[in-house]
Amino acid sequence: MRHSHSMHLPPLQRTTMSPASLRLPRLALLAGAALAGLVAAPLAVAASSIQTVPGMPPVLNPANLYSEAGAGHLSPAVAGDLARIYVPNLRGDSVSVIDPATYKVVDTFKVGQSPQHVVPSWDLKTLWVTNNAEGHTDGSLTPIDARTGKPGASIPVDDPYNMYFTPDGKQAIVVAEAHARLDFRNPHTMALESSLQVPGCKGINHADYSIDGRYAIFTCEFGGRLAKIDMVHRKVLGYLQLDKRGMPQDIRVSPDGKIFYVADMMADGVFLIDGDSFQKIGFIKTGVGTHGLYPSRDGSKLYVANRGSNKIHGPRKGKGSVSVIDFATRKVVANWPIPGGGSPDMGNVSADGKTLWLSGRFDDVVYAIDTGTGKVRKIKVGAEPHGLAVWPQPGRYSLGHTGIMR
Repeated sequence: MRHSHSMHLPPLQRTTMSPASLRLPRLALLAGAALAGLVAAPLAVAASSIQTVPGMPPVLNPANLYSEAGAGHLSPAVAGDLARIYVPNLRGDSVSVIDPATYKVVDTFKVGQSPQHVVPSWDLKTLWVTNNAEGHTDGSLTPIDARTGKPGASIPVDDPYNMYFTPDGKQAIVVAEAHARLDFRNPHTMALESSLQVPGCKGINHADYSIDGRYAIFTCEFGGRLAKIDMVHRKVLGYLQLDKRGMPQDIRVSPDGKIFYVADMMADGVFLIDGDSFQKIGFIKTGVGTHGLYPSRDGSKLYVANRGSNKIHGPRKGKGSVSVIDFATRKVVANWPIPGGGSPDMGNVSADGKTLWLSGRFDDVVYAIDTGTGKVRKIKVGAEPHGLAVWPQPGRYSLGHTGIMR
């Protein structure tokens, strides 16, 4: 709520003064006006600031919530961490580790069954591999020490398809896709603390937060809709149908926090959603099998991975490409086809913003794409790579997935 404050001053007393005696008061008035201008600037900034939920770090630039995840803005928490790309191989039950300096796989280690994503923790100290054990009940989370790049002992967790964190960092949110449920867990021990059923969201998968952290919007892959969740009172606010034949995938909020971009692999493009009113306001055609969404380090562009197929299990060498959307104009300004065909899926942008790293889901490769030219390098990895994590990434904290950094 905005409040206006007016200052009431007593009337000036009439006195008779000589011109010379007026000089000092005039100088004082001019100085006072200058001071008032200096004071007004911070007040104006304060008036436009975002009131975040308790415990959430402040939004320093309301026009660009990605400002603290800009190129080179590395937190002291990641100082000394290895520069690596961690690739979960869904059908290989393993993680391939790539050195981005050499574009070579330098390590591979076994994890739990069906690793889906590698998720940076809120405090930036641990990378969690979400092994949801598709079709089984023995899901787990495998911690990776970001300092050494080595895995620790897996923790049994029910159906961890994906994982997010509350904006205050006090809880992890395990997305139990098969159960249409969000499990709120201790962010370190992963002990279950509470659950929220989201019965109208079949295939609940991906999410992003409002700029103030008060609500999140989740995609419902097998229902062609979205679910809006009140994160303060932990309740479902409602659902929005995108397309009954649709399959929404990744979702990402605009830099000013007003619009949510939703990738739909059946619609071959991105829906635009007004988050507050929870209404569709537009659509941008991109490419075949629209899937992953990643903002550029300066917050001006959105990289859109088009997986090259409308099928859940697509063919090798499909019509894969990356589209680049300009946030300001909401138009596609570039399109980079994968040479020879491919299946770009999920990943993120390098710390310097110069490389977009994406898994090649149906081609068992990883793509390193030059964000200046669209030139593609390919690195062979394990079977069916999925939600890879680039590390380290700039930012003060992570909200989850493959690195939703703020």
